Amino acid sequence: MSLKTHASKLLILLVAITGTRGGLQAQQTTIDSALYDRVAELEKQVSYKKPGEDHFMVVGLTTFGFVSNKTTVTSGGASQISKTNSLADADHYEFSPMLLWRHGKKFLLEFEPSFNGNSLGVNWADVSYFAAPGVIIRAGYLVIPFGFYNKRLAAGWINKLPTDPTGVAGNPPASDFGIEVEGGLPLGDMKWNYDISLTNGMQLLPDGELQSAGITDNNKNKTITGRLGLLPFSNSSLELGISGLFGAVGDDTSTSFKGVKTSMFAVDLNYVKLFNPVLVSVKGQYNYTHIDRTTYAKPTDGSNYSFDNNTSSYFTQVSVRPTGADSKLVKNLEAALRIGNFTTPRNSLWGQRSDLIEGGLLYWINWRTVLKFGYQYSKSDSRAVDDPGTRTVSKSLFLQFSIQL
Repeated sequence: MSLKTHASKLLILLVAITGTRGGLQAQQTTIDSALYDRVAELEKQVSYKKPGEDHFMVVGLTTFGFVSNKTTVTSGGASQISKTNSLADADHYEFSPMLLWRHGKKFLLEFEPSFNGNSLGVNWADVSYFAAPGVIIRAGYLVIPFGFYNKRLAAGWINKLPTDPTGVAGNPPASDFGIEVEGGLPLGDMKWNYDISLTNGMQLLPDGELQSAGITDNNKNKTITGRLGLLPFSNSSLELGISGLFGAVGDDTSTSFKGVKTSMFAVDLNYVKLFNPVLVSVKGQYNYTHIDRTTYAKPTDGSNYSFDNNTSSYFTQVSVRPTGADSKLVKNLEAALRIGNFTTPRNSLWGQRSDLIEGGLLYWINWRTVLKFGYQYSKSDSRAVDDPGTRTVSKSLFLQFSIQL
């Protein structure tokens, strides 16, 4: 074969190789482009929602109860007795799912609706911003920081007895619209915490009682509420708290109530200590409410009257649980005793002095599920302006199941 023929074959081979390589490069370029687009899309999705940054949770609680009650009302020397019993009555039934949504590492949204057998309401609905260690900023419909019962002990699976302490729970109204700053920091071997809110406050009713102003305030002044807590021991077994609330309650459009203000104070104590083999818990709170003196109108005849509008209430509670007992049945039992008082203004339409004593035996199915048996005795003497001295004595038996979901 001639040299010319060999050269022609070599040229054809080089062209073929070059063409094949060009095709392979074009194919590879197409694959790389598709892979790049896919990786870019995945990176976009990852940057939009990182694992652990957002989280949604549904928790909450439910309480179901039975109560049998005997009430004796004595007035003018005559007595009237009534007896009732009820499954899941309004005072001892609650279904409250709580929705929590954590948005990133700084924001938490809380919403807790509640059904009590008669109506559907909302316990709180707010957003919290974790600004810094020891600083949380909250806004919305929040639990005001007055005392410690409403914020820490009111849940059925935490409360040691089937009922709330009279005059302490919900006095003042537990929740309000506003903003709040809370937190806590070390103080040497001790610890302290703070909680301050600015809310719409309350409004004064024609009979001298208070109720929440709601989402629209009835005056231009806002209510300031704050609680300061001190844990003096390094093991945090004891907490002492002091609270104050100050704000206007009179309607700006009212002639008689305009400018009327209220001031409230509370002190509380929470002590939990293991004296092996028994766990002892002591809790208590005292509330005092003062409302500026003003004039009210009697609904019976329209005449004007006035009174010192001061209200006080307290409860003291102790419970013991033999957590160190050998028997599982015994170690899951807990006994609780509570005494309380609620005294409203003398010569008001709703004046009374109520004294209560309540005892209970609890069985803890687990740390957040409890079955309670309770007995309550209450005596209430009227202090109302037009009442001759009515006395009401009530005796109640309770069976209650509570669980935190």
